[in-house]
Amino acid sequence: MGNILFISGVSLTIGPKSTMQFFMKRQNFKGTISFGAGFFFVVIGWPVIGMILESYGFIVLFSGFWPTLAVFIQKIPILGWVFQQPFVRSFFDRNRGKRVPV
Repeated sequence: MGNILFISGVSLTIGPKSTMQFFMKRQNFKGTISFGAGFFFVVIGWPVIGMILESYGFIVLFSGFWPTLAVFIQKIPILGWVFQQPFVRSFFDRNRGKRVPV
């Protein structure tokens, strides 16, 4: 149920055409296959393997959004203060714009 809601939420947010383009990009193909295979394993009754594959697929698919998320988190009151500390900020600066190696 959560997978279906996730996919429908993405399509409602960015539109069906953009969703298909996002999942069918050559650089996102490993993430799409992994996420789909994980969904299949969950449906057939192997939830642990399915959730591991889905997690990997999610990380690969959305690794380009982590820098944007880091900037957003730094602007949240209280929580942003933690993420603006020098040791945390240096971690984000080192990994800004890098994709997860696959």
